[in-house]
Amino acid sequence: MIEAALDRPSMFATLEHQAPDALLGLISAFRADSRPQKIDLGIGVFRDDNGATPVMRSVKAAEARLLIEQSSKSYLGGEGDAIYTALLAAIAFGGAIATSDRLTGVQTPGGTGALRLGAELIARARPQASIWFGTPTWPNHAPIFREAGLSVRAHRFVNPIASGIDFDGMIADLNEAEAGDLILLQACCHNPTGASFTTAQWVALTRLILDRGLTPFIDLAYQGLGDGLEEDSAATRMVLAAVPDALVAYSCDKNFGLYRERVGALWVQSGTPAVSAIARENILSLARALWSMPPDHGAAIVREILQNPELRADWEVELGVMRSRINNLRRALAAAHPALAAIEDQRGLFAMLPLSAADVINVCQSHAIYMADNGRINIAGLSPDTIPALVSGLAPYLQSARLSDRWDEEMNHLEVDDTHDPARIG
Repeated sequence: MIEAALDRPSMFATLEHQAPDALLGLISAFRADSRPQKIDLGIGVFRDDNGATPVMRSVKAAEARLLIEQSSKSYLGGEGDAIYTALLAAIAFGGAIATSDRLTGVQTPGGTGALRLGAELIARARPQASIWFGTPTWPNHAPIFREAGLSVRAHRFVNPIASGIDFDGMIADLNEAEAGDLILLQACCHNPTGASFTTAQWVALTRLILDRGLTPFIDLAYQGLGDGLEEDSAATRMVLAAVPDALVAYSCDKNFGLYRERVGALWVQSGTPAVSAIARENILSLARALWSMPPDHGAAIVREILQNPELRADWEVELGVMRSRINNLRRALAAAHPALAAIEDQRGLFAMLPLSAADVINVCQSHAIYMADNGRINIAGLSPDTIPALVSGLAPYLQSARLSDRWDEEMNHLEVDDTHDPARIG
């Protein structure tokens, strides 16, 4: 018998403590709160009027078909379900771009997998490149690219005092970007702010991308939850039609309600078909090392829905109901307090309240209202009945003086970001 050598120094002893994910901690704290009036505005999932995140009818019907008709669970290969990717490309890009021989795509484990696969491809193709993010952005954006070894840099995005996009500041910052750098753009339903570019601003951004030799990396995670499937993809299509190179990460987690199935795709557009073919070889090589082959079930559901006219029509109806609920809640919230008026014109699941981290803690302790510590709320976590309680709890923090204080905080934050410290992003 061999005695355990527990006195030997562990290879893991050099690891440093990591802070737990704040949003996951929010779930536990909400569940443990016994106050009956508590409101959960933290985790970014769609909720219906009863606070549930249901399985869509079309998804249930597709799963029933797969149960009967699916004949094998054998491997599909590193690219995943090619039919799924082609059908999804038509939704995202329309016919001309989706069928272009300059575009290549593969299935991924969720939109996060698509972002990480794209980051690894960038690191292999141009390791010296920086990728630019607006402040604020989804907190997981910067870690994904940093872990792939890329440099991340910040540009101004939202003006908290005006609850709008600081487009002039954004353009000024991006004029520091170098040829070969990338810019991360959320196509619609911005997380965490809900802010949207105008068509004219998208045109100006595309011109800047071309003039400075940048490559856009578009995150299309909420198509159909803003203004509609076509409307939410219009900017992506315009950019791809104008630029030689681009990457697009897509998620079906939200618009098909397939959160735990992890359903996504990555597309890469190259200047020529020959380069696109080489890019595909590298995508498959990287995917093999990252996850070998993506999970099939969620993608098979999406494929079944999109290739069946009856299921697709029902899915679009359900998606329309989800979108209408979110936008109706936006209108009601905007009407409830002047300081929240901008929320009506924003889109998607999220809005960002002008609160400090300390304000968020106070609102939670006093009123059992749970949200991310940066003031991000999930609009779909509300109902017409809970909006008055939310506004009542927020009222002391929505005065103009508090907004000015918040703006000063953001400007101080941006002064640090201008040093391009990656730790400051997100």
